[in-house]
Amino acid sequence: MRYDLAVIGSGGAGFAAAIKARGNGRSVVMIERATVGGTCVNTGCVPSKALLAAAEARHVSLDARFPGITVFPFGVDLSRLIDGKQALVESLRTEKYTDLAAEYGWDILAGTACFATEGPEPVLQVALADGGSTTVVAEHYLIATGSAPWTPPIDGLAEANYLTSTTAMELDALPASMIVIGGNAVGLEQAQLWSRLGVEVTVVEAVERLAPFEEPEISAVIEDAFRREGIRVMTGATVGRADRDVTGYRVILTSADGRPDELRPEQVLVATGRHPVTDGLNLAAVGVKTGPRGEVLVDDHLRTDNPRVWAAGDVTGHPQFVYVAAAHGTLAADNAFAEAGRTLDYHHLPQVTFISPAIASAGLTEARAIEQGYTTESRVLPLEHVPRALVNRNTRGLIKLVADHGTGRLLGAHMLAEGAGEVIATAVYALANAMTVQQMADLWCPYLTMAEGLKLAAQTFTRDVTKLSCCAS
Repeated sequence: MRYDLAVIGSGGAGFAAAIKARGNGRSVVMIERATVGGTCVNTGCVPSKALLAAAEARHVSLDARFPGITVFPFGVDLSRLIDGKQALVESLRTEKYTDLAAEYGWDILAGTACFATEGPEPVLQVALADGGSTTVVAEHYLIATGSAPWTPPIDGLAEANYLTSTTAMELDALPASMIVIGGNAVGLEQAQLWSRLGVEVTVVEAVERLAPFEEPEISAVIEDAFRREGIRVMTGATVGRADRDVTGYRVILTSADGRPDELRPEQVLVATGRHPVTDGLNLAAVGVKTGPRGEVLVDDHLRTDNPRVWAAGDVTGHPQFVYVAAAHGTLAADNAFAEAGRTLDYHHLPQVTFISPAIASAGLTEARAIEQGYTTESRVLPLEHVPRALVNRNTRGLIKLVADHGTGRLLGAHMLAEGAGEVIATAVYALANAMTVQQMADLWCPYLTMAEGLKLAAQTFTRDVTKLSCCAS
């Protein structure tokens, strides 16, 4: 079979590339060895946020934040939650993936692909799921195989049948207790999810603080918020061994002060990052190189060392977000077929951790800005000075802006607040347009919104916002 574009993988990067190529009249084939749709719709963003929303509803019903509001506790029917989550996943997979492929008119082969050569020409040998095989020849090839959960080399863990963020969301009964190893975005989301469903949760993080890639002020508030919810936090702790028997797990670790400790949870969930998936692709056969983490090495245009082979999404080692993968797919198709010479600018890339309060950021942290040679000026605005937070009776959180001291140009925005993920887009636009904090302070912003917090934070560079009336500009 001969095509213009052969895509290995069917997630966000692969679909974006296929849509772009088909829009330009190119023939496309897609090879998928597992489930169409990739991580985001099947095992990542969609199912985890659906369960987080359910856990949030239960938590709010138990939270007497508003005086005079009667609270009605309710139990958790986990099997029903999982069934509902799965129904949503299957609906979106059909609507946004399989039906779209049919509408745009490209072929999807169920099978496992690996590279080979016929003379100087790269080809794909595909072992089909039905037991057959075929050869695919294309003008260009796109590796879009994504990433998978990575597990640290902890003694006994591989034999203990631990959970990942994927397998945890298939549980049919709530465990009484759970250890989450890893205190970054996925670990934080999973910890709060299961805690709010009634599980006794302990988070173990090897670094001295939760959310170690965020601003330290955010880490401190998150740790306090988790402890207030009853989540045990162990930072600076190293897991040395994990075993399992009929009664559950036995986890041996060293705490931050160097003392040995032993925990006996019913379940262990490992959330320590993800690694690119390239196994079985036989990349060396076509001269495609990989890096130290297994990532496919590409240039700024997403081309590998083989001029007909491209890579996009998590497999490149670039930021692991589905919107980055989608941008990659479109860019790779443009560069392959139109020689567009396009590149991506990550300096205003946003990211969100969907806990409560949510973490959202765009641009540089203060530490990263200093590493890059900037002389910085930063301000931290606690949410107690944001009217919307006061009205919501929830002032846990803060906004931190990092600016260049000489020019006042915004370098980074970091937010911990309910709705932070909705607000951070405003900072993305400010960063993309090289705005100064003074320009942000002077912009219109509606009163009693969380977005007003960004304006107030910008105003703190030149004035004391505690001495302003409610809607003073």
